[in-house]
Amino acid sequence: MPEDIRRGSSRGIADIDITRPNGARVYDYFLGGKDNFTADRVFANTILECAPKAPLGAQAGRAFLRRVVRFLAAEAGISQFLDIGSGLPTQGNVSEVAHEVNPEAHVVYVDNDPMVYTHSMALLSDARRVEVINADIRDPARILADPTVRSLIDFNRPVGLLMLAVLHHIDDHDDPAGIAASFRDAMPAGSYLAISSFRMPGAEAPELQAVTVENEKIVTSGFGSARWREEAEIRGWFGDWELVSPGLVSLADWRPDERTHTERDEIYHSFFGGVARKD
Repeated sequence: MPEDIRRGSSRGIADIDITRPNGARVYDYFLGGKDNFTADRVFANTILECAPKAPLGAQAGRAFLRRVVRFLAAEAGISQFLDIGSGLPTQGNVSEVAHEVNPEAHVVYVDNDPMVYTHSMALLSDARRVEVINADIRDPARILADPTVRSLIDFNRPVGLLMLAVLHHIDDHDDPAGIAASFRDAMPAGSYLAISSFRMPGAEAPELQAVTVENEKIVTSGFGSARWREEAEIRGWFGDWELVSPGLVSLADWRPDERTHTERDEIYHSFFGGVARKD
């Protein structure tokens, strides 16, 4: 890929603030990674004081990603993926899972964190199949028009669009539903959309609702935005696309690898996901 295209995909690469906690780096800490700083670890420990199972949520999210990508690549025949809000690269990322099924699959990672960009670029081994751009989900038009995206993603063929653990960091005034709609509208028929998001526990777990509200305040104080939304709102982000079985469910219930016992705890009730297809 021409170097001018790759350079044109980045912005603010030198502007990495390690004095404030960052969502991608805290997530990395919860997964046992090393790409985090003191501010991230301090804030992560604050979260652990009120939500000691938070690392299990990060692990559940990563496992969901792997199952989704495996389904899309192996069963749905998707060979190109656009991962919005990709976060720091860790073991079992989208390109690793997709290439286990189809070594020629194309993947573009998108994240607004300069550190994510630099780490991802350092790990790229084949720019013919995998790329990363530094861009913000709040600007769908810019992402969809990016020359790097266009060089690897053919929007005349079905796309696997991934928005995993990212829309819950979008404030209401930034219109997450509108953002999701903009990306959906750009996808051709046969494409799939995967979403995971924090979900406000419903009537099945009323005792968790007050706790979740308090947790939301704590997380927001560090990241600037984090919302546990009603299930109906999350479902609306799929628009009129048809949810594939088993629908929008707790991450643990989405096509689990093994039929093992799952504890019905706060993670089970407050982290949901699903995959939908555009006819």
